[in-house]
Amino acid sequence: MGALRIGVLAHPGCFASEVYGVPDVLTMAGHVSAVGEAAFDVTVLSPRRRVTASGGTRLDVAAVRPVDVLVVPGFELSPALDLDAALGRLRPETAVIRERAAAGTAVVSICVGAFLLAEAGLLDGREVTTSWLFADRLARRYPEVRMCPERLVVTDRGVTTTAGFSAMYDFALQLVRTRLGPGVARSTARVALVDDARSTQAPYVDAALLPTPGLEFSLGVKRWLDQHLDVRYDLPALAREFHVSTRTLLRRFGDEAGESPLAYLQAARVQRARRLLESTDRSVARVAADVGYRDAGTFSSVFARHTGRRPREYRAAFQRR
Repeated sequence: MGALRIGVLAHPGCFASEVYGVPDVLTMAGHVSAVGEAAFDVTVLSPRRRVTASGGTRLDVAAVRPVDVLVVPGFELSPALDLDAALGRLRPETAVIRERAAAGTAVVSICVGAFLLAEAGLLDGREVTTSWLFADRLARRYPEVRMCPERLVVTDRGVTTTAGFSAMYDFALQLVRTRLGPGVARSTARVALVDDARSTQAPYVDAALLPTPGLEFSLGVKRWLDQHLDVRYDLPALAREFHVSTRTLLRRFGDEAGESPLAYLQAARVQRARRLLESTDRSVARVAADVGYRDAGTFSSVFARHTGRRPREYRAAFQRR
């Protein structure tokens, strides 16, 4: 029996650890099994000549070639990401996925790599899984999929999807178990300190982290504004940050949040200023600067409009001694 040919499809912005995680476990399994002939032949492939992973890591890639299994790593699916634009930029990769599947190659996604499989049309009518954090988003975007959000690894007619980041190890151990036997898989798991007995991602679900359906865009904008309270409000720059036009930003944020980004920012700045006035001895001018106002008079007016008191009056009433 020859080596199983595995190709990992690297793409711009993919997680480098998900590119190399499966090959590393398979390498460990080879050492554990001590077989004379390599059981796995792994290559990092791409339709591009150069690929930079998330975090700026440059990946060495080979041209796409026939393989037995094609592994598709995930990417950084942040609240600020314009998913339509991101997937649009990965059309060369979705074309490879579609072509390899049509040629009979088994295709596997790691975590949110499932979005790429769905874009390639592979998941319609199939049972699938992905990270519990993004399962609802995948199901809403691709209503033809049959989502199994509690499962770690799902294989349906030659297409395998896995749950979040570490589920790539569950898949790798499944490959080892099939190819080299349960004993080697068990020993490999022990060497790698990986749990080989888990079957569900349900214990890992944190309901507090689940996004409110339909509010992902505005929550992303709010999170960005919260992290940049001291930065001058610049609507065109904010729109560029989220890869949309200013008109689209205002419309989508307004539809979801019921207010403008500027109104939210002012309220967030006032909330932060209240905490500073209550808990520090910083001057009003310093507090104003800390929350993004260059002019203390403007800050004072905005603060009074939201709280009914001027900053000094508010401090006199609520400062913690």
